[in-house]
Amino acid sequence: MLIVADENIPLLDAFFGDFGEVRRVSGRTMNADDVRDADVLLVRSVTRVDRSLLEGSRVRFVGTSTIGTDHIDLGWLKENGIYFSAAPGCNANSVVEYVLAVLSLYAERCVLGDWSRLSVGIVGVGSVGSGLAEKLTRLGFRVKLCDPPRAERELDTAETFVDLDEALACDVVSFHTPLTRDSAHPTFHMIGERELAKLTSEQLLINAGRGEVIDGTALQERLGQANAPLVALDVWEQEPNINPELVDRVWLATPHIAGYSLEGKVKGTEIVYQAMSKFMGLPTRKQAGQFLPEPALSKVSFTSAADERAAVQIALRACYDPRQDDARLRYVMRMPKAEQGVEFDRLRRDYPVRRECSSLKVQLKGTSKSLQDSFRAIGFKLKI
Repeated sequence: MLIVADENIPLLDAFFGDFGEVRRVSGRTMNADDVRDADVLLVRSVTRVDRSLLEGSRVRFVGTSTIGTDHIDLGWLKENGIYFSAAPGCNANSVVEYVLAVLSLYAERCVLGDWSRLSVGIVGVGSVGSGLAEKLTRLGFRVKLCDPPRAERELDTAETFVDLDEALACDVVSFHTPLTRDSAHPTFHMIGERELAKLTSEQLLINAGRGEVIDGTALQERLGQANAPLVALDVWEQEPNINPELVDRVWLATPHIAGYSLEGKVKGTEIVYQAMSKFMGLPTRKQAGQFLPEPALSKVSFTSAADERAAVQIALRACYDPRQDDARLRYVMRMPKAEQGVEFDRLRRDYPVRRECSSLKVQLKGTSKSLQDSFRAIGFKLKI
C-alpha cells in the first residue's frame, strides 16, 4: 500500500508506517502525478482535493489532519466512492490559546489591570469558537456569539446569538468561521468596507479562521485611514503569496500557525489514523499521548506575593508568545518578492515546537482562589 502524505503532517511513520510505504510530498505543490499510484492520500488545508487531483488514481481513502474541509470536494469524493475523514476539533484548543495570548498582549497595550473588562464578539461558534467562548466566560469576560447558521438551526437552544453588527460593537472581535461561498450565509469577504468602517481605534480585530473571510484590499485601505482598529491576522488572502503592505499595517502578523501546537498537530494525525484503521477493519493500537515528548518547560511556581494579572501573563507567554512569530513573518516580508511565498511556507514547515498550556504544571503557594480559578479556566495543570 502506498500512502502519499503532506510532508508537514507529524508522526507519519509512527502512525501509518505499519500500513505500507509512506511517501512525503509538498502539500502546497501536490499534483496528480504525485498521487496517481497512491492508495491513501493524507493532506492539510493547503492542498485542494478534487477531480483534477484524484481522477485516474487508485486513492480510496482521503484524510485531512485539519478541522476545516473547504479544501475538499466532498461531493466528488462521495460520487466516486472515496472514503473521507477530517479531524474535527483536533487543533481547536491551540487556536483558543493563540487568541488568549493575543488578548493578553492587547490588554497590556491598553494598560488594563483586569483583561476580563474587555467584551469579545466571537464570529463562528464551531469547535474553536465554542471553546474560546467557554474559557473566556470562565475567566469573566463578556462574550457575544455570532453564528447565523447555528442561530437558525438551534431556535430552542439556551444559547443566545447576536447578529454581526452587534458582535462588531465589542471591544475585541475574533473570527473563527469556515470559508463558504455558495451557502445561505456565505463567509467569503463577509467583512468588507461597510463592516470595517464600523470599527474604531478602540477595538481589536482578530482573524484566526480563514483569510478570505476579510476583504484584504478593503482592510488595507481602512488601516490607512483615521481611527482605524488594531488588527491581528494569522490567516491571509492568497497564501503563501500574501500582501507585504498589509503585513506592515496590521498590529500583529503570524503565518497561519494559530493551530500549530504540537498537541493539536499530533491529535489531527491520530484522528485520521483512527478513521483509516476503521476503514481497513483494523484495531487502533496507537494514541497521541504515547508520542508526546517531555516539554522543555514543565513547571512554574507562584507565591502569595504574585499579582494575578502578571502571573497569568507570565504562564501564558511561557507557553506561547505571538510576538516571536510576528517577528519571523515581518523578517520574511523584507525579502525579495520572489522569495516571500517560499519563506512563508518554510515558517510553517519548520515551525518550532509549541506546547499547549496543559503541558505546564503551575505550582501555587498561598495564592487566591481567584488566581487558581483563572489557571484552571485556561487549562494549566495545578499543584497547590
